Amino acid sequence: MNVEAKVLSDDVKSVIRELGGKYPDRQSAVLPALSLAQAALGGWLPAAAIDEVAGLLDLSPTQVGAAASFYSMLNLRPVGRHRIYVCTNIACSLLGAGHILNVLSARLGIRPGETTADGRFTLFEAECLGSCGTAPMMQVDETYYENLTEAEIERILGELANDD
Repeated sequence: MNVEAKVLSDDVKSVIRELGGKYPDRQSAVLPALSLAQAALGGWLPAAAIDEVAGLLDLSPTQVGAAASFYSMLNLRPVGRHRIYVCTNIACSLLGAGHILNVLSARLGIRPGETTADGRFTLFEAECLGSCGTAPMMQVDETYYENLTEAEIERILGELANDD
């Protein structure tokens, strides 16, 4: 680990060490530790943070990095202030998810995986958000929006754009 590349605060490091002690296998603490680190670092995990988490849990950076790259809720590059996930699984797709994704892409001027120039929004496709009965739907940060229409998307984006 590069000693100069430390990015986590002492408080976050302390909580991660505690997490490691709560599990019989420290590997089990990787997801909660990475989630905590990501929240502390503004929504993404730089390589230095992954290395630090690995060191705090006595795991290899490869083990921790593999988890970080596998789970879609962990971000390996900076993301916007608001993260928009559009469910594109079969139920949502059959009920218009592709159209919803296209509307959002056009409105925001970005494709899935990209962030708006102002850093406000990042758009993602999600495999399943577990709301099949209310498709099409999207999740913005921690909030679900269901039975989406173009008008509803405009309303939601308008509210989010004015939430400074």
